[in-house]
Amino acid sequence: MYAIVLAGGYATRLRPTSLSFTKHLVPLANRPVLGWVLSQIAEVGVREVFIVVGSHNREQIVEYVGDGSRFGVSVEYLVQERPLGLAHAVSLAEGFVDGPFLVYLGDNLLQGGVAQYAKRFLDAKADAMVLLKEVEDPTRFGVAVFDGGRLSGFVEKPRQPPSRYALVGVYFFTPAIFDYIKRLKPSWRGEYEITDVLDLMLKDGRRVEYAVHDGWWLDVGKKDDVLAANALLLDEYARREVRGRVEDSKIEGRVVVEEGAVVRNSVVRGPAVVGRGAVIEGSFIGPYTSVGDGAVVRNSAVEYSVLMEGAVVEGVERLEESLVGRYARVASNARRYVRLHISDYSVVEL
Repeated sequence: MYAIVLAGGYATRLRPTSLSFTKHLVPLANRPVLGWVLSQIAEVGVREVFIVVGSHNREQIVEYVGDGSRFGVSVEYLVQERPLGLAHAVSLAEGFVDGPFLVYLGDNLLQGGVAQYAKRFLDAKADAMVLLKEVEDPTRFGVAVFDGGRLSGFVEKPRQPPSRYALVGVYFFTPAIFDYIKRLKPSWRGEYEITDVLDLMLKDGRRVEYAVHDGWWLDVGKKDDVLAANALLLDEYARREVRGRVEDSKIEGRVVVEEGAVVRNSVVRGPAVVGRGAVIEGSFIGPYTSVGDGAVVRNSAVEYSVLMEGAVVEGVERLEESLVGRYARVASNARRYVRLHISDYSVVEL
């Protein structure tokens, strides 16, 4: 089985962070989203992966992923010059894959991974298989249509949803899909929709299976999504591992302190992670907080937040529910409560 990871797009909902940094590399529990995705793909046994990138973010993704060997896969890159939809992105792999493959959106994550679904797809010998998840607001997603309990179609971002079952960002196909993509016309959004492909396959009598995912599903589209995803991953994966220096401090619960980090005169309460070379001094790091590599927190309290690489927080009485970009600086003389979403290299003085 092959894998196609879709990592193009401009991520307008995650601005200002996505203006200078692709959302596919936003750290969750101090690991980029794309790193989690590739690890889950490797668990399937896939070894050949094609990552669809945009011209705007290709350099950043190639720098992080490289040839994929550290994830246990071999990676090649396909460039989608314009965001023309998921189906168009998948079509770029025609001629590269000659067997069944999975499509994984590079800003999504599934609890427990996708290995069980890959096996189910291969065992079923279906033409396609989609994953569904019951959601509160189906209008944000592609939604499944059922007729007497039978899957009969899909609707993209419907105003009046026919069901509450949204398409999760993982699909399984055979190369037969490429012929159907060629038959598509752009939707009202000007994109080639994967839902239209699936509809065509169903109308042609192709076998399209589905599975309902019971665990959590993370769609990292907005700031609050990033914070929620970070919290879930910390809750699931954080363990007590103290490899850095801890001086006159308390480490409470499941906290990871990476090599080279220094925690001095502080309290760190898990689940939380303190990255390599980070410095925590005279501060409180609360639950569900990720402090990136080389970040600095002094005389501050930070909770339920993501501080990216090199971020600095000084003199802030309480910073919570915040996403602070790479090498951004937040400083306060007044010591007040703060909630922020600031991008790379920003400076906020309060």
